[in-house]
Amino acid sequence: MSEAIITTGPAPTAASSTGHHGKRRVEPIYYLFLVPSLVLFTLAITVPGVVGIFFSFTDSIGIGEWSFNGFTNYVAMFGDPAVLRSYLFTFGFSIATVVVVNVIAFLLAVGLTSRIRFKTGLRTIFVIPMVISGIIIAYVFNFLFSNSLPAAGAATGISWLQTSLLANPDLAWIAIVIVTAWQAVPGTLLIYIAGLLSVPGDVYEAADIDGATKRQQLFRITIPLVAGYVVINVILGFKNFLNAYDIIVGLTNGGPGTATRSVAMTIVQGFYGGDYAYQMANATIFFIVAVLISLLQLSLTRGRNTF
Repeated sequence: MSEAIITTGPAPTAASSTGHHGKRRVEPIYYLFLVPSLVLFTLAITVPGVVGIFFSFTDSIGIGEWSFNGFTNYVAMFGDPAVLRSYLFTFGFSIATVVVVNVIAFLLAVGLTSRIRFKTGLRTIFVIPMVISGIIIAYVFNFLFSNSLPAAGAATGISWLQTSLLANPDLAWIAIVIVTAWQAVPGTLLIYIAGLLSVPGDVYEAADIDGATKRQQLFRITIPLVAGYVVINVILGFKNFLNAYDIIVGLTNGGPGTATRSVAMTIVQGFYGGDYAYQMANATIFFIVAVLISLLQLSLTRGRNTF
């Protein structure tokens, strides 16, 4: 009579994806999705970027013959008042917009996560600007700033409303901040809502029992617990606002004069003006700035349990 052989090890399964040496085997279907995306990214992003950096060391105008000129474009760029002015405007505008967007979005998020009626419907309404094209928003607000508000100022006798902000080189940036914030608040709002909903309700119940006021709960509980979300919103917002282009084009087109010309506008207009290599040097420096900000974001958010 034969005896049954009992094995104590795990039985092999058809779903096993490990090889002979314990290494996980990659299913071929993964490459079907990875390779096309990698090829498209390389052809559309990596190759043009490398070519652009190469031509930043030449005197090319975009077509025709060219020759190497070393770091001439970079040296000239750092001494160009127009380029430096565009960087100053872009960074100043970005910082101001980040502050406005995060303050408004955070306050709205606190209100929309509190015990109020119709908060679901209000959340839907507040995110509508996020899905509208920036250039369309800019043209609508351009009409409001250039026609509707001056007409309202004339009708009510309010003198400072009778002149468009867009025509004032010292105040045009305020209009750009307002319109950019109007479109950017919804995305930031959604992240803050997610952060506030992740705070345990027991914390607030304990604070109520201890007699903490709503103000004390906001500054001593809510803000510290969503600090990671604040950091993410600030860094992501700052990076996005550095690339401001469409809203500025629709509102002021860089004017009056060059008062509101961003770095992105300077680069694009330089391409059309025959300064291809020169503006590629500008774009390379701008790319390095974006990379440094991304590295800062990674260092600040590493280890934070926010998502």
